[in-house]
Amino acid sequence: MEPQETTKQNIIKLIEFRQAVYAHGLLARRDALFELLDALVTTGAVSSFAMLSQSDRFRRKWPSIYAAIEDGRLDSEWLRKDLAQRASKTGICVYALDGSSWPRPRAHTLEDRQFVFQASSDVNGGTVTIGYPYSMLEWIVEAHSSWSLPVDVRRVDSRKTAQEVGAEQIQALAEARCAFLEALDIVACDGKYGNSGFLRSVKGLRCGIVARLRCDRVLRQAPPPPPLRKKRGRPKVHGKRFAFKEPETWGTPDEIIELQDGRWGQVRLERWNNLHEQKGTDVPYDVVRASVHLEREQPPAALWLAWLTPQSVPQGQELNAETIWRAYDHRWPIEPGFHFRKETLGWTMPIFQSKEAGDRWTEITALATWIVYLARPLVEDTPYPWQKPQQQLTPQRVQQSIRPVFAQIASPARPPKPRGKASGWPKGKPRTPKQRFPVVKKTPVVAKTA
Repeated sequence: MEPQETTKQNIIKLIEFRQAVYAHGLLARRDALFELLDALVTTGAVSSFAMLSQSDRFRRKWPSIYAAIEDGRLDSEWLRKDLAQRASKTGICVYALDGSSWPRPRAHTLEDRQFVFQASSDVNGGTVTIGYPYSMLEWIVEAHSSWSLPVDVRRVDSRKTAQEVGAEQIQALAEARCAFLEALDIVACDGKYGNSGFLRSVKGLRCGIVARLRCDRVLRQAPPPPPLRKKRGRPKVHGKRFAFKEPETWGTPDEIIELQDGRWGQVRLERWNNLHEQKGTDVPYDVVRASVHLEREQPPAALWLAWLTPQSVPQGQELNAETIWRAYDHRWPIEPGFHFRKETLGWTMPIFQSKEAGDRWTEITALATWIVYLARPLVEDTPYPWQKPQQQLTPQRVQQSIRPVFAQIASPARPPKPRGKASGWPKGKPRTPKQRFPVVKKTPVVAKTA
């Protein structure tokens, strides 16, 4: 949020966002969904899904809170486009692409459940459970903060991979922001996206792509120019070998930058242009090697990054190895963003009866994060007696102090209409158990060579 904006302008932004979501983003069960969104924002840490119906912002009875999620409908395409266009329209905008899981190990009546990774504090660093994987594309508002705003959230269907869904999200982002010619959008991806199969699907977009590479990769340099006198046979498609663990194969970098950083100490960045994989000659990309804390006796292992240049770079914008490295370094806030939505907003807490209901609740928690962010310049920090005051408020601290803001703005949702009691289950109608579905086990797909 720009500091020069007045309180009135910030309130108008918040009201306009809420009005737009109500008018265009919510379709069926609009009023109940909107009041559920308000209850989620103002309640604080969610103890249970049903308790949200006891909020003073939810004027309906408790069954309506389940009916809103089970029978409601959101315009996901409109929401993705609108949220993408709300990111900064100038300068460098960093987006983070990563995945998170919703464990549902005992929900045998839910179809399309898969084996997913669940972060854990165990010795092995994690464990495998059964549930739904979600792919998240988020705008990183500030580096080294707790603010990441969901732009595109999608469940990964068992017929697709996380890389395929992530590529669709980046393509939708590039299409939604094609009019913002003064913005340089960079998508920072984790290690599972650092391969030619994924990079091929996002090549040539207006977004720059930076992805972490494994430290044991072996690439190929560009082939030498063909001789003037033609020879028989196919021209060479591979150049010299480039192995990350063999410095003698690197050659002279195309760019070297040395700098001093307050967080990472002495930093050395090396960049090699136009490398490719053995089975990815059609996807050349640049490689950046980042060595940090060189002042220590034993510096940490170097970080290897792949870089796909965007289709065009805004005028006056410098794009070098430091820009690439800092863009990847700025992706970290997506981790506390996941934690805020799971632990405070209760994203993975409810037990719904369908996967579509889980998708709607996922989008509701994403919208709640945006409302908390838009209310950030309007709240005054109200720490509990055991909390220290904060200068830069975190999402949880903003939500903790947000109720006075909502006391000043009205809700566009219509009040509930009284009705009689439901007739209940018809007499004589048999009850049939729900169908049970097996867990889907994905098989690895062999990538096709170009």
